[in-house]
Amino acid sequence: MRAFLIVLLIPLLAGCTPLTAFNALIPKDAGGRQVADDEPYGQDRRQRLDIYAPVAAASGPRPMIVFFYGGSWKSGSKEGYGFVGRALAAQGFVVAIPDYRLVPDVRFPAFVEDSAAAVQWVQRHVARYGGDPDRIVLVGHSAGAYNAAMLAVDPRWLGPDRAAVKGWAALAGPYDFLPLDTEVTRAAFSAAGDLEATQPILLASADDPPGLLLAGGRDELVLPSQSTGMAIAMTEAGAAAQSRIYPDVGHVGIVAALAKPFRGDAPVLRDVAAFARHVTQGGTDASAGQ
Repeated sequence: MRAFLIVLLIPLLAGCTPLTAFNALIPKDAGGRQVADDEPYGQDRRQRLDIYAPVAAASGPRPMIVFFYGGSWKSGSKEGYGFVGRALAAQGFVVAIPDYRLVPDVRFPAFVEDSAAAVQWVQRHVARYGGDPDRIVLVGHSAGAYNAAMLAVDPRWLGPDRAAVKGWAALAGPYDFLPLDTEVTRAAFSAAGDLEATQPILLASADDPPGLLLAGGRDELVLPSQSTGMAIAMTEAGAAAQSRIYPDVGHVGIVAALAKPFRGDAPVLRDVAAFARHVTQGGTDASAGQ
């Protein structure tokens, strides 16, 4: 089964297509369940989100994770990431997974604006699902990690609502990609008036929430230096940040490691969950999970 899933997963992720087939086939965490489907946070059909929650009862509101998937800002679907929602929910979090508008229908900053709108919707409505609107952790993979980074380090997107973001954990994200020398980045960002304002590494400040920057040592699509460089930039700016490189996984493997059959490849789920618990319980550094 594992070998079959690997054969299925690689072209799906490498081609940035929806992971619905992979998601349908893999075993899921019994401790998490989907509690809402297609909740609208805007008027566009892509402005919808799903919510997952722990099966076990809780004595009070649970901390919240908002997960942004990748796909080069041009593809992806929340329907392919139920395995992520249930995995993180089984760790004790209420989890929202939003869709967002994509290239070529939109360009920067639309996908960041949608990500911000999804977080703000969560703050206003998640209490009905047992989540705490004042304890949010942003998590993302690849292009979704970029979206999470922008919300975390640039206050113009969330404004005063950014105070609810207690930390952000990013898997294999791009944070420093000027000049725009790839088809993907040109398609998504070439219309931006101020290109430096699109780069998370140039926006780090002491006011940023703690960051956990994770990458695969075999990642040839988004180099691990993107994560280590972002962590250094945050630390030098006075914010709390840690980076970790998993030597035996690549760009696909780091998000696949959140799925039950692949958790032996890298402790991504353990590290993200430990970090999210730490920062939502009052920790102000990024040391948990390291």
